Amino acid sequence: MYGNNGYNVYKNNSVNYASKEQLLLMLVDGAVKYSKIGRQAILDKDTKKAHDNITRTEDIFTELMVSLDTNAGDWAKQLFAVYEFIKYQLMQANIKKDVEIMNSVIPIIENVRDTWYEAEKLAKVAR
Repeated sequence: MYGNNGYNVYKNNSVNYASKEQLLLMLVDGAVKYSKIGRQAILDKDTKKAHDNITRTEDIFTELMVSLDTNAGDWAKQLFAVYEFIKYQLMQANIKKDVEIMNSVIPIIENVRDTWYEAEKLAKVAR
């Protein structure tokens, strides 16, 4: 019991005291994780688990879309469109419980994650 409580305190603190960049990386890591769990749940015919995890991934992309400053330039508008596309694909995969859609969208989600990690590295070098 004590171990779980300590872990929860650590987990909450890591989110509460994270920088904006760290929060963004946590979100994109979560998107990859939950989309893969959702895909596996589709394969396992666990519709509730699939729905819960795909919806979680959709929620992450909603948060990314809301927090994106689309006045920052064309790159931000294009990124918004990518996020929108991912959300649409996730919604379709969830409705149809279609593993092929998940197979096509997960690499895009991983690419988004990898891009943000690379941007964070470049930002550190530029400081």
